[in-house]
Amino acid sequence: MYGAHWGGHEMSPDAAKEHLQVAAKWALRDIDATSEQQDKVNAIVLSGGSAFGLDTATGVTRYLEEHGYGYAFAGGKIPIVPAAILFDLNVGDSRIRPNADAGYRAAMNAKSGSFEEGSVGAGAGATVGKLNGGKRMKGGIGTSSIRLPNGIVVGAIVAVNCVGDVVDPKTGKIVAGARTPDGKAFLNIMETYRSGRGVAQNSQPGQNTTIGVIATNARFDKTQMTKIAEMGHDGMARAINPTHTLEDGDTLFALSTGTSTVAANHGAIGALAAEAVSEAILRAVMKAKPVAGILSYQDLR
Repeated sequence: MYGAHWGGHEMSPDAAKEHLQVAAKWALRDIDATSEQQDKVNAIVLSGGSAFGLDTATGVTRYLEEHGYGYAFAGGKIPIVPAAILFDLNVGDSRIRPNADAGYRAAMNAKSGSFEEGSVGAGAGATVGKLNGGKRMKGGIGTSSIRLPNGIVVGAIVAVNCVGDVVDPKTGKIVAGARTPDGKAFLNIMETYRSGRGVAQNSQPGQNTTIGVIATNARFDKTQMTKIAEMGHDGMARAINPTHTLEDGDTLFALSTGTSTVAANHGAIGALAAEAVSEAILRAVMKAKPVAGILSYQDLR
C-alpha cells in the first residue's frame, strides 16, 4: 500500500483530477473528491487487495484527521482521500491483504525522497502478461521524476498489474510479460493476436489494472489537470502492449502542489507526465523480485 501527502503540502485549489480507462467503480474510492465541487485532496492511496484493499484509505484518513489535515467544518476536519486498488488475490494467500491499520502505518511512514520499488506496497502481488495462455511475470510499483532547469518537477508513481506485456519504448523490446509454456521465451501477446489466437475468445474483465499518480509543482486548474491525466495514459500505451483492454481497469490521478511560481504550458507538462509514467512502469517491473514462484525481470538477467 502506498499513501502520501506529497511533501507535506495540501493540494492547491483546482489541482486534482483523475482519468479512468475502463476502471471498475468498485475498485475506486472517493473519486468524486476530484470533481468540480472539491478543490483539494489530502492524500492518494494506491493499494493491492482488490475491494478489500480500499479499507487502507480509512486508515490514511484516520491518520490525517489526527494530524489536522482535511476540509474544515465546525466540528473539526474531514480528510479527502481518493483511492484506487488492484486485483492481486490470485497471488499467494488471498486472506493476507492490506487493511485500515496498514493504511495508517503507511501514512505514518510517508516520506519525501527515494524509497523501495518493485515487489512492495501496492506492487507486492502485481503481475503482468496474462493473455493467451502465457505464463505471467512479476509486476510491481515504480516511480520516476523529471526536474526542469526552471524548477518545475513532474513525477509519477505507478503500480503495474497489467494484462499486457511491458515494453521498453526506446527499444521496442519486451522486458516483462507473458512467457511461453516452457518459460524459456516471451510469448509476445500482440504476435499471438496477429496469428488469430485469442481474438474470438470472450474476455474476463476486472482482474488486471495499472494505477498511478502524476504530480507536479506547477499550478493548473482542473480542466488543465484533466488533460495532463489524459496525456499520462499515453505513457501507459508506450510501455504496455496491449493496454486499456477490457481485462484492464486503468486509473491515473493527476495532482498539483501549486508551489511553483513558473507559468507552465499544461500541454508540455502532460507530455512530460507521459514520459514519467512510462519510465515508472519500466522501473516497476525491473525492480520487482520473484514472489510465489512467479518469475521476475531480475531472473532473466
